[in-house]
Parts: sequence; C-alpha cells; structure tokens
Amino acid sequence: MCGVVGIAGKSPVNQMLFDALTMLQHRGQDAAGIVTCHQGRLFLRKDNGMVRDVFHTRHMRALLGNYGIGHVRYPTAGSSSSAEAQPFYVNSPYGITLAHNGNLTNAAEIHDDLFKTDLRHMNTDSDSEVLLNVFAHELQKIGTLNPTPEDIFHTVSRVHERCKGAYGVVAMITGHGLVGFRDPNGIRPLVYGSRETEQGVEYIIASESVAITALGFKVERDIAPGEAIFIDSDGQLFTKQCAANPEYRPCIFEYVYFARPDATIDGISVYKARLKMGEKLAHKILKEWGEQHDIDVVIPIPDTSRTSALELANILGVKFREGFMKNRYIGRTFIMPGQQQRKKSVRQKLNPVALEFKDKNVLLVDDSIVRGTTCNEIIQMARDSGAKKVFFASAAPMVKYPNVYGIDMPAKAELIASERSVEEIREIIGADRLIFQDLEDLKNAVRTSKVPDLTEFDCSVFDGVYVAGGIDQAYLDNLEQMRSDSAKNKSDSYIDVNIDAASVDLTGIKEE
Repeated sequence: MCGVVGIAGKSPVNQMLFDALTMLQHRGQDAAGIVTCHQGRLFLRKDNGMVRDVFHTRHMRALLGNYGIGHVRYPTAGSSSSAEAQPFYVNSPYGITLAHNGNLTNAAEIHDDLFKTDLRHMNTDSDSEVLLNVFAHELQKIGTLNPTPEDIFHTVSRVHERCKGAYGVVAMITGHGLVGFRDPNGIRPLVYGSRETEQGVEYIIASESVAITALGFKVERDIAPGEAIFIDSDGQLFTKQCAANPEYRPCIFEYVYFARPDATIDGISVYKARLKMGEKLAHKILKEWGEQHDIDVVIPIPDTSRTSALELANILGVKFREGFMKNRYIGRTFIMPGQQQRKKSVRQKLNPVALEFKDKNVLLVDDSIVRGTTCNEIIQMARDSGAKKVFFASAAPMVKYPNVYGIDMPAKAELIASERSVEEIREIIGADRLIFQDLEDLKNAVRTSKVPDLTEFDCSVFDGVYVAGGIDQAYLDNLEQMRSDSAKNKSDSYIDVNIDAASVDLTGIKEE
C-alpha cells in the first residue's frame, strides 16, 4: 500500500507536498519522494525512510516549482531498495514523472512487451516503472509537440487496455501539466480538491481526503473508476471517463485497516464504517455467545480497531478500556519478514496496563487477523497481566487469500485462516473464545444510501474473488514464492549501494 499526491499550484508546492505526504504517512513508511517542476527543469528527492527523515531543509529549498507530485511507499512488488523509491522518471516524451499506489497483476507480461516491441528499458523490478513506461510509450505514439487533453485521455485509455490490476496514479508531464487516473474497478482510492487563491485556482490529487483538507483545500469528489483528470500548465482542469466498462469495486480493506478514520473514500466515511463494523460484530456476539457472554471489559488493539471496539462495547453494555499503550516508533508487524522479528516487535510496540486485565474476562478487538503471530503474543500479554479469560474478536472476516492489488499480505501458506477452522485458529492463538465478522455484515457496514451506486467491493482477501480478472493458480503459486518469508530474507540479503546525488544532474532531473 502506498500514498500519492499531486499539486498544481500558483506558488511553490514543496511545503504543501511535504505536508500532504506527512498526512499520508500511514500508507507507507519505507520510502518517500517528491519531484517538482520549475521552468522546464525537474527537481527530485527520494530515499528510503519516513517523510521527516528523507526531507531536510536543504532538500526542501532545492524542490523548486509550482507543480509537483509525491509518494510514500512500502514495498509490495519489487524489492525494498532505495532505487525503487518513487516517483519514477522517463525523459521521453516530454519528461514524465509518475507515482503509483497499487499493483499491476500482468506486469511481467507487459515488461516483456515493452522490451521486445516498444524497445523500452526498465531499470528496476517495480511494476510502477512498467506502468510509467506504458503511459510514456502510448503518449509518444501520438507524436505531437503539444499534447491536448484529448491526447492525454487517449493515452490513459490505452493504459487501461494494457494494464490489469489496481492503480491510483499521479503523473507530471514536464511543461504540460498534472495527470491523475484510477483503475477501471476503482480498487485503489484517488480524490481531488481545489482552493481559490489570489493568483487563481489550485488543485490537488491525493490517495485520501485527509491530505486535501489538512492543506486547506476543498474536497471536490473522488475520481471515478477509469476516470482521468488533467490540469494543464495554465491551471485549467479537464476530466473524462477513459475506461470502456468501469465498475465500482473499491478495496474493502481500506475501510477495515489502511485508511485513516477521518478519511472519506468514495463518499463513505471510514469512521462511520468502522462504527458499523463494531455494531455488526456486537450483534453476532449476542447471537452466538448469548446475553450471558461473560465479558467484563472490551479492550482494542491500537489503533485501527479502536472505533469498532468502542461501538461494540456500547451495544454489549460493558466497559470500554484502553489496555495497551502503543509505541508509535515501531513499524507494522505483518509486513516484517521472520516470525521471531514479528514477535519481538509486538512486545516493543504494545505494553499492557495491568490493572485493566487483572481478574477480568477480557474481550480483545482487532481490525483483522492475518498471520496470527501478533494475536498470540497479545493474548499472552493479557494473561501475564492477570486476565482470567481472554476472548478475541476480529472486526474483519477470516483472511484466507493473498492480496494481489497492492497490500503486501503474505503467502497463502502463511495466512493463519487459509486452511483452518475458527476453532483451530482459536487453539493456535490461545484465546478462550474467538469470533470473526461475517463478510456480508462487513459489506453492509461500509455500504451507505448516500452512495447508491457503490454496492460491491474487492473482498479478495476474504473470498478469493479477484475483481480485475486474470488471476489463476499459477499466478498465485508464483506470488507465494516471492512473498514467503524465506524469499524476502533472501532478496534483502544483498547490499544496496545508495549514491548521494545531491549535486548530480542526470537526464534532466536534479536529485537533491
């Protein structure tokens, strides 16, 4: 999962891009990058690390220009090398930079076509570079010195025809403008906003509404599945539907876990959706465990499950308490290779408040269960703190299948629910009771009458249905080989030589 932002401004955008990426930091903590455009020159800074660590004062001063795009990343495809930090760049045509959130499921096939037919070279294993080169090649085929909005939209339509999977994209065409577009199923989110200034209207495109409102922009609307938006160098905005048969199928896991609770995605409040998840789960507990559920206190696993757990406790009529204090300087555990590393990380990340557990029957609520390692450690911490019984509830259904659309969920064999029953999972994680959300209840928690056209979602991690198509067992087997812990350990074993290009100007880009 990644976060993207693009700004077409009337004044320097470097600080705005930095602030927007900070608001999107939850979507990726492994790498960050910004590229800006000033008088036909591009200025780039990207590296591994958090936004605050990648950009220092000297970098910000060098990011000149009123147009720019930014990206925060954690790796799903390719490696974790700093060479794969985004945005990516190609010099022809015009000079194009691109940032991408999602994953192309036919990247390997396109990679071969780009090399053998389109005569384009890729320097990384990133599917984002593949997408950039498809966009660049299709735009170059038009062969005009000054591309029109229709030329841009035709190019995006060709991207839709060639690329399968999920993508929310922002791209900057040097000297011509800013482009944003979304895959035909709308799996990955993308929204745009505007604000009036004395110099004219400024526009912003971002993965989540929080990056827009925090900068003082007004959210206009979500970019529709398959739609493209283009802001030219004069600041004029154009939009067009570029996909032949677009369908609304956003990733439901955005609402479960990835998006900030104060975000609105496709017209749906993430906060309200999570409240409803807690409500649905509470009613299931009452139905299956009965009114005498024996729960003394509900405790969330920080932070994502807090909203669901609060509503769940209200409906059950039991106390809601904060039982774990979170160290915010430890990364996400389910994307960490190696069981021992994950176990150590859980103990460092969460510390129990013993008095909330002692001599109580505790219901722990988490947003989802992926590997189960985290659950096992947390349940043991609750017992060590004096809990009499420890129950566990997941606000999401059982995660049984790998994600192919940009979430680095592990190989199927490493998913605790892939081939196990609820009772088998309960025994493994060590809970006295275990309950999962039903998939239909999750969908109903997200659905709203305010967005009547949005009735279905990408729920592939729960039901194995890959809405963009083209996924067979051979693809999943290959994915499992790449995503296994052993494969990740092997791929990360090489030395990544990172050259500081603070004073180097290559192919028209000055990297600071």
